[in-house]
Amino acid sequence: MPQSRVTLRDVAQRAGVTPMTASRALRNQPNVAPATRDLVFAAAEELDYHMDPHLSRLMSRVRSKKQRPIQAVIAVLREDPPGENFPGQPYRFVPLDFIRERARSHGFEVEEFWLGRDGLTPEKTRRILRARGIEAVIVSPQSEQLPCSQFDYSGFAAATFGFAMSKPSLHTAATNLHLGIQIATEELMARGYRRIGLAVTEWLDSRVQNGYRSGLYLHHQRIREQDRVPLLMFPEKSVAHGFGRFRAWFETHRPDVILSFDRHVPGWLEQRLGLRIPEDMGFVVHDLTDESPRFAGLDHRRDELARAAVDLVTTQLQQFESGVPETPRQILIPPRWVVGPSVRPV
Repeated sequence: MPQSRVTLRDVAQRAGVTPMTASRALRNQPNVAPATRDLVFAAAEELDYHMDPHLSRLMSRVRSKKQRPIQAVIAVLREDPPGENFPGQPYRFVPLDFIRERARSHGFEVEEFWLGRDGLTPEKTRRILRARGIEAVIVSPQSEQLPCSQFDYSGFAAATFGFAMSKPSLHTAATNLHLGIQIATEELMARGYRRIGLAVTEWLDSRVQNGYRSGLYLHHQRIREQDRVPLLMFPEKSVAHGFGRFRAWFETHRPDVILSFDRHVPGWLEQRLGLRIPEDMGFVVHDLTDESPRFAGLDHRRDELARAAVDLVTTQLQQFESGVPETPRQILIPPRWVVGPSVRPV
């Protein structure tokens, strides 16, 4: 005879709790003690229990007494390891609202799981997702430690933002920075700029497959040698203490416009070097956000990145694909040039 299906009651009995407590623990509700939650997850794993996502949605609907459908969940894996020093909040994440909007159009809800926060390890996260019947993950790797790379993706439809995590190699939605530099340099040359400088960090360039470096190299092949401004690569992850290096580069090569960070660099130009933007010096933000409205720049179109990543995981679910792919697919989103008052008009 076939083995009977493991039920929630079996898990509760093995963990020594009530079925209601087991249900709350598996749904990661905050009113369950961490020790109790660990007991329930251990029991679920030992019994190889998997929550039926269709039954889960039905029960959630009954409990909430709402008429709208309750969707299955796509997990968004974020990183917050202890001691990590992120370079700047605006550049860290594709906003959850963008991901949620696309996911709902496919019939899914979205939840964040922060690896490294409150003791949440990759293995513990995997156990939580399996116990809850979550079958799709979108990875947002932003730390140097990359705990997302230690997650076991077998059994999950998965996609990642960008190229920070090279192994395992998942399906990817990323900004095409090589093309973005071409877009920016063409716009700047149309405005009469000739000596275009680029100043970013080694850390940033390595996370976009050297898109900044290669884009500037191609631009240099299209212009006169005397107009080529060498790339400035800050060796530190943050440019906060890089003014000395920046000043030496600026005074040696004299760019007439700079593509760089909206933090620190404009202040150096205006307050320390006594230049006016854009009268004396053009300035462009390499990754424009809502926090930098006074500048022209490249919009990395995080809304489109979110749509692409959600589409990648939902397609895998429809095709019954999971795990690390043999041939990862890459969707490259072209940045959008945004006109701003920090450069002169065409």
